[in-house]
Amino acid sequence: MNSPATVLPSRINDIVGAQNVISDPQSLAAYSVDGVTPQIAARPASAQEVSELVKFAATENLAVIPTGARTKLGIGMPPARYDLALDMTRLDRVVSYDPGDLTLSVEPGIRLPHLSATLAKHNQFLPLAVPFSDRATICGTLASGVDSPLRQLYGTARDFVLGMEFVSGDGALTKSGGRVVKNVSGYDLHKLFLGSIGSLGIITRINFKTFPLPSSQRGFVASFASLEDALAMRQKISASPISPATLEILSPEMAALLLPPQDSSPALSSLRSSASEWLLLTAIFGSNTVLDRCSNELQRMADQSAVKKSALLSGSEQETLWFRLCEALRIITQSSPTSIILKITTLPSQLGELFQFLTAESVRYNIRTAALIRGVGVVYWTLLPDSPEAAKEKAAVRQEILPASERHNFRASVFACPLEFKSELGVWGPSRDDFILMQRVKHAFDPHNIFAPGRFVGGL
Repeated sequence: MNSPATVLPSRINDIVGAQNVISDPQSLAAYSVDGVTPQIAARPASAQEVSELVKFAATENLAVIPTGARTKLGIGMPPARYDLALDMTRLDRVVSYDPGDLTLSVEPGIRLPHLSATLAKHNQFLPLAVPFSDRATICGTLASGVDSPLRQLYGTARDFVLGMEFVSGDGALTKSGGRVVKNVSGYDLHKLFLGSIGSLGIITRINFKTFPLPSSQRGFVASFASLEDALAMRQKISASPISPATLEILSPEMAALLLPPQDSSPALSSLRSSASEWLLLTAIFGSNTVLDRCSNELQRMADQSAVKKSALLSGSEQETLWFRLCEALRIITQSSPTSIILKITTLPSQLGELFQFLTAESVRYNIRTAALIRGVGVVYWTLLPDSPEAAKEKAAVRQEILPASERHNFRASVFACPLEFKSELGVWGPSRDDFILMQRVKHAFDPHNIFAPGRFVGGL
């Protein structure tokens, strides 16, 4: 660092106030990212304070990582360096909200429960049913790139984030997009921030399109003897007039993790009469008339398919199922913390081919696996370790699965794994053809390379 140790807290105190500076080692440990702890943490209360902090960091060559509730800091590689944590939780206001226009503008530190309660007063919501929804912040949710079961109907945040205000690497306060749909034109630069894990800039405001809150919802669950049968049912639903809010398939092992018999409702337990059956789960939103019509259509398709058992769920049974699906990644990481979770994306039509490859690799390496498959073509494939070292799992990921993504027309990255595996695995997979463009984008937004250096793709 270019300045004496005493200058760092003194200058940051001037910007945010001494009461909003954290420098004692015990408190700073809460801001650690993959075992790397910052020298200091600051809690700004305005975009102007964020701008001043970034200008100071650029001048002193301090590496900066923005944080919120710190529920997803494990995504990505360990930082190459980390000096200053920006705790954004004081920026937690609803800046503007027009229920009639279905538009919302919020600061980055607002927590999802607060946001949901604000929107629910006007029978609206944002389709961000993500893990840690009881305490996650909106900005951390967007920056992590974590999706939700609701992407089947509503898409991802890319589809309903209208604009952003952010601080670039030279401290400039910049805007992209707009506050309403008709004002959004030009390059959607703000969409680059979604999933960038804080490597491009510091978000200080986000504008959303909101959605009407569903009047009612109902769940449908069916069990199958094989993945092929479950995928055939998925295809029937996708080709039908039904527009399900979510459409997920669980492998037998994943069903055991997410819906253990002791915690499941009678209806869910009765569906899992065999430990080798796959589960297809879908939720439908709408009025009772719509739900009845869709329920009848789902049951008709089930009767014409290779379904072992099926059931319609509502009330507490549906709530249990919905909670488990939304918190799936949290449940997996907490119940099996030494597992390796891969996030794999492909075309929905190629899910069967993808799983032929994955199954062959799991057999080849004698690995126990569990899979959560989103109907849109996103797979969370969990390699369950049989030993603390998990040598077979590491070898499969490093030598076969990540390098094979190009050949098999899918994209794979390591969503979660033990820290000691990260440097060996390289969680983002092989470099892409467009990596040079990513480097240029990084340099344009962060010319001094101070934002989360080393954490993103290719060490960006």
